[in-house]
Amino acid sequence: MRRPPAGSEDLRPPADASNPTSGGVLLGREPGARQRGRRWWLERLVPVVAWLVAAVLLLLKLTTRRRFVHGDELFARWARGEHVILAFWHEQLVMMPFPYRGRRVCIMVSRHRDGEIITRALRPLRIGTVRGSSTRGWASALKGMLRAFRGGADLAFAPDGPRGPRYLAKSGVIQVARATGASIVPVAAAARWRRRIRSWDRLIIPFPCSRIVYVVGEPLAVPANAGRTGVEQARIALERELTRLTAEAAVAVAT
Repeated sequence: MRRPPAGSEDLRPPADASNPTSGGVLLGREPGARQRGRRWWLERLVPVVAWLVAAVLLLLKLTTRRRFVHGDELFARWARGEHVILAFWHEQLVMMPFPYRGRRVCIMVSRHRDGEIITRALRPLRIGTVRGSSTRGWASALKGMLRAFRGGADLAFAPDGPRGPRYLAKSGVIQVARATGASIVPVAAAARWRRRIRSWDRLIIPFPCSRIVYVVGEPLAVPANAGRTGVEQARIALERELTRLTAEAAVAVAT
């Protein structure tokens, strides 16, 4: 912390603790108290919001009509007991729990309050979470994902999350694939009846009874000895494939 220049203390108005408007102690405490009060109410709302989100997800899972394009190989892998890494754009996150046919899946969510809501909301769908992101807590989250994979879970990533930029894949999922030896299976989804949220990713919320088309891409394997160049090449390949699949899903759901 930088020290104030000599003599600057004399330029400050006297702080009178008995007068809240004087800039003294009471004024300094007031914003903190208000902030703590807001945080308390937000924490109380987390279980309620999570319950509402879970109810919406279950409703959509029961009512939406789903069609798969090029999904046979993925379903065959699950039938053989293989574990994969699923990758999809963040905007399609809401639609991804519905078609899952594996035994167990784990997804990385942020440490923010939104991540806590997602964690609680996904429990009824039997989807596990690891807290962390590419911008915060990545090392511990990576260990958690590797632990979940060794425990028999598939892994799922939105490589442009948690804060974007939209449609720009980060290398985290590539590093996990290199460490586990599992193939990355890119998936895209599009809903016929939907609404987009005004968020950085323009999150897609399908309407009940909507038709959703899922398009599965070619699996991407990352060698264990892949260096920086190999990781970057795989990242670009995944980004291009997800972009292509998203366009194909949009066309398929409209026809």
